Amino acid sequence: MSVTLIPFQPEDTADREAFIDFMTSNFFPYHVISQPSAELVNQRIAEGAYTNSDHATYWLEEKWKGRIGLVIFEDLDDDAPLFDLRLSEAVRGQGLGVECLRAIADFAFTTMPDVTRLEGQTREDNIPMRRVFESAHWVQEAYYRESWPVEGEEPVASVAYGLLRRDWQSGTVTPIKWQRGAGAK
Repeated sequence: MSVTLIPFQPEDTADREAFIDFMTSNFFPYHVISQPSAELVNQRIAEGAYTNSDHATYWLEEKWKGRIGLVIFEDLDDDAPLFDLRLSEAVRGQGLGVECLRAIADFAFTTMPDVTRLEGQTREDNIPMRRVFESAHWVQEAYYRESWPVEGEEPVASVAYGLLRRDWQSGTVTPIKWQRGAGAK
């Protein structure tokens, strides 16, 4: 595997500055805040939003390309944490998404013994990320209508994908048993 996770160290001035630069110099069109200000990122670092008992942030480093993005694990107090993946604009569309998801899953399931499943969400219109989830064999588990705020526009749907620890271990996919017609009139 050529993508590894390296802990973000906010107490290290150089790492903190690199984090602020990454967050402010890239445009993240499918995130609620697509280009946060340095002030906002610095404030969130000071508040512990990226590193506390419930959040952990890691740089994603690729063997030949170096630092390509970051992942923020959220809800670490739960057995099913959520994550936020952000790739540098310079590497998007180069086929690294699936490898990043595999590295994230490998890391979570080998270092977080209480985690039984991982969850990632994206907007309904983020077709590239939805394809990455599907190519990495994550299962679409939910479709939350009008739940993702979009600045200056109507909200769009949030689509949730999950990966079970047992599927990760076995290399299989446990399909969802949809109850077709349940509640339909």
